[in-house]
Amino acid sequence: MRKIDIHCHVIAFPEFSTTRPNGANFLSAEEQIAIHDKAGVDFGVLLPLISPEARWSCMSNEETQYVVSQHPDRFTWFCNVDPRQGSYNDKSDLHHLIGQYKEKGAKGLGELTASLYADDPMMQNLFRACVDLDMPVLIHIAPQHGNTYGIVDELGLPRIEKMLKKYPDLKIIGHSAAFWSEISSEIVQEKRNGYPTGKINEGRLPKLMREYGNLYADISAGSGSNAMMRDPEYAAKFLTEFADRVYYGADVCNPEQTFQYDFIAFLENLVKEGGVSRENYEKIMYKNAEKMLGLTK
Repeated sequence: MRKIDIHCHVIAFPEFSTTRPNGANFLSAEEQIAIHDKAGVDFGVLLPLISPEARWSCMSNEETQYVVSQHPDRFTWFCNVDPRQGSYNDKSDLHHLIGQYKEKGAKGLGELTASLYADDPMMQNLFRACVDLDMPVLIHIAPQHGNTYGIVDELGLPRIEKMLKKYPDLKIIGHSAAFWSEISSEIVQEKRNGYPTGKINEGRLPKLMREYGNLYADISAGSGSNAMMRDPEYAAKFLTEFADRVYYGADVCNPEQTFQYDFIAFLENLVKEGGVSRENYEKIMYKNAEKMLGLTK
């Protein structure tokens, strides 16, 4: 069965790239393809990283386009634009920039990691451009300013809700520990950026997804996989109810990570045990992505 990874980061020229203080680095395109082959994934969406909050070094839109040009059968891409780009105000013509990237093949925008409140005027300027250009936005939510990265919202995601309500045609794809912590009602501020454990008592996230059809979910990384694997019974309910708006992703950030293999095995087991139907599993693993990306095979 086809699998599409909605959340990939690669560096175009690893020989020139700087590492993190711990010596780790993102994958080359070849390393990502090897991991995809092992996991049975045949296509991925590359997400540039341009905001300084998220990076020791940046992954530019241009480098990302280059990787896609070298491996068009394995990758497509989202562009990335920081809301502060241009004139560092909410009047910057981001339509001009995002429109050019769309003309060059970008299928959406993300991963959005700028450390601004989710409803900041500059953030809204970016969101308006994405609505006008019909570009879905993949966001990383942070629990606070500083000591992390991502667009900032408080417990319960009130600012994200404000944006979902104000821009009903804006497709927001949620991601991050702070986003997935909201799947359960027990979360507290001090643990929003971690990986909570234990059974899930329904939290704010599923309620927002019921109320706002323009909120989507990216189950990648330790955050998304943990939110599912901590409570398989609830995961089956969540994935069944929101099967049309959940995307499989891995978000592998260095070649040594292996959680992605266990997570795919977990999802496959949900199908084998009858918790998730084959039809819904196919939507999550590739059909939803095919629809969003305009892909055919």
